[in-house]
Amino acid sequence: MNTTRSYTMTSRARSVDETRRRILTACVELHGERLSADLGLDDIAARAGVSVQTVLRHFGSRAGLADAAFEHARIDVEDERRAPVGDVAAAIRAIVDHYERRGDAVLLMLAQEAHEALMRRITEHGRGIHRDWVDEVFAPLLTAAPDPEALAELLVVATDVYAWKLLRRDRGLPRELTEQRMHQLVTALLTGPAAPDHP
Repeated sequence: MNTTRSYTMTSRARSVDETRRRILTACVELHGERLSADLGLDDIAARAGVSVQTVLRHFGSRAGLADAAFEHARIDVEDERRAPVGDVAAAIRAIVDHYERRGDAVLLMLAQEAHEALMRRITEHGRGIHRDWVDEVFAPLLTAAPDPEALAELLVVATDVYAWKLLRRDRGLPRELTEQRMHQLVTALLTGPAAPDHP
């Protein structure tokens, strides 16, 4: 009897977690597809396959959902961008993979940051994540550089989502060539005037 009850409770907990995950995923996806002002809880509920009441039962309010989705996306983004420290090729591959998955959504959010507080919060946090990523992934090269701050700032620009946009969307380059161009740009920085003594 106890075993049956335990199994039922575990199954119910799994179902609750899965429903919560679907709602969070729907919220993140839709904010990457539509303007925030055009997005309602009913849209998110429909994408997740639940009712608005279920969304509110899990998160309390739209603001509560936004906070939870922000954290949900942050964890995924940091995992996607992970690369071995000091491995330039792996770093560029990881960041291009990340932009292929989320670049267009990020650009949509950037377009709204001047008038949408939630988008501004997300994009400001995103800039912090990107700078931290550069500091971590390129750490050995930055430490050896004559001006680590200058090199870090240049690497932030060379690996930014706008660099990907210019190559991939504006120039229409294929994914592989976009990665190659970004790698060339980073390599030029790492062998130029601001480069470490032993790149």
